[in-house]
Amino acid sequence: MRDTRESRLLLVLLIAIAFALITVDIRGGEDSPVEGARHAAATVLGPVENGVASAVNPVGNAIGAVRDSGARHNRIAVLQKENTELKQRLGSDDRNRSRVRELDKMLATAGAGQYGIKGAEVIAIGAAQGFSWTVTINIGANDGITRDMTVLNGDGLVGRVTTVGPSTATVLLANDPDFTVGTRMESSDELGFATGQGDRPLSVQLLNGKAKIKKGDRLVTFGSSKDRPFVPGVPVGEVVQVDPSGGDLTRTVYVRPFVGFTKLDLVGVVVEAPRQDPRDTVLPPKSQPTPTPTVTVTVTPSANADTEVNGEADTGNPDPNARPDANANANPDPNANPDPNANGQADDQE
Repeated sequence: MRDTRESRLLLVLLIAIAFALITVDIRGGEDSPVEGARHAAATVLGPVENGVASAVNPVGNAIGAVRDSGARHNRIAVLQKENTELKQRLGSDDRNRSRVRELDKMLATAGAGQYGIKGAEVIAIGAAQGFSWTVTINIGANDGITRDMTVLNGDGLVGRVTTVGPSTATVLLANDPDFTVGTRMESSDELGFATGQGDRPLSVQLLNGKAKIKKGDRLVTFGSSKDRPFVPGVPVGEVVQVDPSGGDLTRTVYVRPFVGFTKLDLVGVVVEAPRQDPRDTVLPPKSQPTPTPTVTVTVTPSANADTEVNGEADTGNPDPNARPDANANANPDPNANPDPNANGQADDQE
């Protein structure tokens, strides 16, 4: 296109329309007039994202090559051998072991809360249709996923499903500024609402302005009506800062999420809510502080300790500087009669 006045005006007009659509979408939230377009985009782009995720997977590449190799049986045999060797190498890979641990942890969390989940893999960061804190997962309507389902992992609350395509779904993360979830404090049962703040701690407005809260207190989801979009009892995070109570009706605390939103891999979509509120049972046991060892020193008297009593030694060696007692009678007379006037001294004269 030639750089003319008309082309410049067209470019400015397109930019203005784009910003207008973004503003309408953000202000509209879930009732945005472009929701239909977003759903259509998810339907079209979902398979593309799945294809990109498969393209970067070496195992998927090998399987795809085998499937497309047609009648070249010799090539199939070579690829099958390479695929087997690749699987063996991946079996001992650190990342593979890490994913196994992550999966085990997620299943343990789901079991503790009695959540029925469907596992999924994060295949894209950020929605193709917006600028929110979102991820795309590789399951969708064909797998029974619908909008407003809770998403979790082994650490706790990840977010909620917002847009669903046939084979993919978009998850709004809990740290997004448009994300709000009802919370309940562990043990004290104080209720509040947590709001995302991007890469900063969640901001939680407690309904009780005089609530006794301290650092280290933990929160779980309170749950929603009919368990949509949030099921109860999912761990949210722990308090890292408490605003002073100024006599207001509410009180603000700041919570560090249990989930690391920048390193999501495997997640679970809750497709079946628990029959009873699990309350605090999904929270991991609190770590006990390591006790500080106390050292007690006991002094044991030595064998020669008695030699220092009254400055005299018990070893039979007299002090050379000691003066003899003039009144001491080393050899008393056995025939001497005590003098009643001598105050207990023996009379040595006859």
